[in-house]
Amino acid sequence: MAQKLSCQDMLIERTKQLRLTDFMAPDSSQPDSTKPDATQSDAAQKSAMPELQRVQSAEGIDTKTYVPKAEIGAKPSLWRQLWQGQRENAVLLGIALSLALVIRMFVAEPRFIPSDSMVPTLEVGDRLVVEKVSFRFRQPQRGEVVIFEPPRQLQVLGYGNGQVFIKRVIGQPGQDVAVQDGSVFVDGKALVEPYIAEPPAYDWGPYTVPENALLVMGDNRNNSNDSHVWGFLPQQNLRGRALFRFWPLNRAGWV
Repeated sequence: MAQKLSCQDMLIERTKQLRLTDFMAPDSSQPDSTKPDATQSDAAQKSAMPELQRVQSAEGIDTKTYVPKAEIGAKPSLWRQLWQGQRENAVLLGIALSLALVIRMFVAEPRFIPSDSMVPTLEVGDRLVVEKVSFRFRQPQRGEVVIFEPPRQLQVLGYGNGQVFIKRVIGQPGQDVAVQDGSVFVDGKALVEPYIAEPPAYDWGPYTVPENALLVMGDNRNNSNDSHVWGFLPQQNLRGRALFRFWPLNRAGWV
């Protein structure tokens, strides 16, 4: 059984038939007497209009504004066109920002040197890349330059968790450290330290580094707020290791 057409489908079919009648060319093989003239064509269209209006009225269609579905093609708005053109760029930007955030939180971050406590190794204004991965898998080694949050004894003096310090690892857990006669001694042996600004002008220790702690000092030994002032650094305060100086360019290189 043929599927019953809705009134609107009938309307569309009728509209198409009328339009075909409007534009259909007469058959040139027919005698001139059988060719419909303009008057006959207009009369046919006028006779079909009452039926067309009746169907439209039954469907509740405005006869003045009705347009067949096949001819409806709304032009997208300007904002939609802009979004479609820039959607890929927006997605790429979002991915890049997400990666940058993840890298900064878990892999590496840039840091600025605000003081001269690490002169001559690092000067005021130097900018570094600090990597945060290696200490998840191994213990810090003597001679490495580390970045850390202030321990409790410094927080009591007003330093906040948002601040960070940068010093060099000198003593590891279980080692005895002392400063005497301008030299640093670890387990009774004087360290050779070509990186310091000048020999320390103070005596300190000997003290044993506790478990899960480090003894850290600045390379500018006589102008550094380090372990010889406030004690040992808990390893849980470590934020990372100074890896590479990228500014200024004429001093760029590994730390």
